[in-house]
Amino acid sequence: MAGTSNHLIGFLNFLTFLLSVPILGGGIWLSSRANTTDCMQFLQWPLIIIGVSIMVVSLAGFAGACYRNTFLMYLYLWAMFFVIAALVGFVIFAYSVTEKGSGRPVMNRVYLDYSIQDYSGWLAERVASQRYWSKIGSCIRESHVCRKMRRYVGGVPETAEMFYLRKLTPIQSGCCKPPTTCGYTYINETFWTSGGGLTGTDLDCLRWSNDQEQLCYSCGSCKAGVLASLKKSWRRVSVINIVILIILVLLYVVACAAFRHNKQLDNDEAYGETRMEKARPSRLF
Repeated sequence: MAGTSNHLIGFLNFLTFLLSVPILGGGIWLSSRANTTDCMQFLQWPLIIIGVSIMVVSLAGFAGACYRNTFLMYLYLWAMFFVIAALVGFVIFAYSVTEKGSGRPVMNRVYLDYSIQDYSGWLAERVASQRYWSKIGSCIRESHVCRKMRRYVGGVPETAEMFYLRKLTPIQSGCCKPPTTCGYTYINETFWTSGGGLTGTDLDCLRWSNDQEQLCYSCGSCKAGVLASLKKSWRRVSVINIVILIILVLLYVVACAAFRHNKQLDNDEAYGETRMEKARPSRLF
């Protein structure tokens, strides 16, 4: 019976090890987006650390089950408890900091407009701060995300009507064009003119520049686009983490029950051996 419990615990640890792979993969995916798309390196590192921790702890539990090492099993159970708690905290944090804010629908447009006024909280303050935005803005500029959105039809730029029907990413909508409320006239994807008319009251209307190195990188709409992109990425990873978290908790509960049963069997065997020793008559020399 004890051997069966050990095999069960070892199998559960193997499954736990496999579950750490998508968590680690999610952290690596966020890291790749932080360097090329979202341009904010923060949340991927806790996720990578949690994924690696689950790998190491599950290996310790697997070794403890194979060699019936009580110390490794206790280490596995306590460490996995704290890892699961950390993963719960990560999911709650990711949802709480991305709770507010979303794109604004625009009449006769497929894409959405983004405004920094729609976002608030810790993440919005962090992105909007000059200390972080100087790095984020440089990352967006160097990623050439605006240059990549240019399209040509028959060797000429696409028309305004074709552009309005495009589905832009949040960063493209917020950083590569002026807000729709400004009333600028479309020339091409990254070149707009006021047409001599009055622009909107949004300060981003004054921040917009047709200089391809400036565009709307200093606009509040660009910061809002980054926040929207982060929200989309973090929520996507969090959904996967919630599923993995539920499975981890179930495996942890079963592992605790199996370990407790295994320990009880060991105690019963030790008690039985003690009774046999007492019942065995002593030899006289």
